[in-house]
Amino acid sequence: MLGRIALLLIIAVNARGVESIERLDPALDAIIPPDAEIETLCTGFDWAEGPVWDPRAKHLLFSDVPRNTIYVWREGMAEAEVWMKPSGFTGPVVNRREPGSNGLALDPQGRLVCCEHGDRRVSVLTKDGGKMTIADQYNGKRFNSPNDLAIRRNGDIYFTDPPYGLPRDAEPELPFCGVFRVTPEGVVTLLERALERPNGIALSPDEKILYVANSHGPAMKIMAYPVEGDGTLGPGRMFLDARELKGPGSTDGLKVGIDGTVFATGPGGLLVISPEGKLLGRVLCTRPTANVAFGHQGRFLYLTSDDRILRLPLRPSS
Repeated sequence: MLGRIALLLIIAVNARGVESIERLDPALDAIIPPDAEIETLCTGFDWAEGPVWDPRAKHLLFSDVPRNTIYVWREGMAEAEVWMKPSGFTGPVVNRREPGSNGLALDPQGRLVCCEHGDRRVSVLTKDGGKMTIADQYNGKRFNSPNDLAIRRNGDIYFTDPPYGLPRDAEPELPFCGVFRVTPEGVVTLLERALERPNGIALSPDEKILYVANSHGPAMKIMAYPVEGDGTLGPGRMFLDARELKGPGSTDGLKVGIDGTVFATGPGGLLVISPEGKLLGRVLCTRPTANVAFGHQGRFLYLTSDDRILRLPLRPSS
């Protein structure tokens, strides 16, 4: 009887919107400690996205896409502060739900690289505080709205291009949603066009696998593509089929730990997946969760979860 009462209490707490950890495999304990607590660092955003930890500045940057703003959070801050506005669209925000920056990453030089919805480009922040366009078109046609990115050690940028940042009444110039690569020389290559809504993207630690999340509702999944020697992709394989998972949100942002563990946002919150594609557990965030980032040399995981920023500890090997 006591066990049933405890279970009902847990269900009631979760119904009120408290994050929890669902452990589906004992292997999760070696990744997220059994006593791990989920912290809420700051709240009050429209749709938080694209987190990146800057180890030199020791702060977290993240996008609020509807607000066209990048925020900064540092240890000890009760609230995040505006770091850049506008972040992804420099025109008048009319008939747009998601005009701002989305995915953020640091390149090998430590510069901030942004996927900009409204201005439909991938850009880099220059030393004087300005922005320089890295890529904004393919074969003379403008991108839809670059969404997320992964950067190789050689400077190649892989990015996804779904239509989420387009104005509601806009016709896309490209007849597909692609996965692209742009080299440091500015050469843009289309790598994949078969996914309905390519979204989150990440490289394995050895840079031999590119993971891409498809956020299309009827086909929520994560694909894995071998990265060839010239930087192109081989045929993709299903890494995780998320269609049967329950909970708010869709397959979206992802990162890969140094041991190959994949941390991917998806139905319910955050999915923790073994290198072989087995779902080990979930961080249940009670709300749609967009993206994830490592911080503090892999000791913490930051989550952009709808209107808030969450953090949980990891074991050092993750």
